[in-house]
Amino acid sequence: MYRFMVLAIAILALLGAASAEAECIYPEPPASLPDGTTANYDDMVAAHGAVRTFDEDVRTFTVCLELEVRALLEDQTIDDATKDELRQLLVARIDAAVDEAEFVVGQFNEQLRAFREREAQ
Repeated sequence: MYRFMVLAIAILALLGAASAEAECIYPEPPASLPDGTTANYDDMVAAHGAVRTFDEDVRTFTVCLELEVRALLEDQTIDDATKDELRQLLVARIDAAVDEAEFVVGQFNEQLRAFREREAQ
């Protein structure tokens, strides 16, 4: 466990060094989503925009990470074991970001269904 933590810190430091020009910033999800059973139309439209922006920001973040890691993988001074760790970290960070985006979109869709059901009555 200690070895993993030290390696993770070293990899993050490498990523930080590589990102001096273009920093990949993990996007913030919308602070809250409206309750579809009580929200008005404008609230739902605003939430849709916020969710859409978050989803786009996640895509931008993942592309940024891929570019950073690609640059690091081309560095001849980094050994193959560290490069493998970088690839694994990349996959883990992208998976986490995509999972969060899918969760937020799913939460919004639940509220949108509730809103539409209420409006249909």
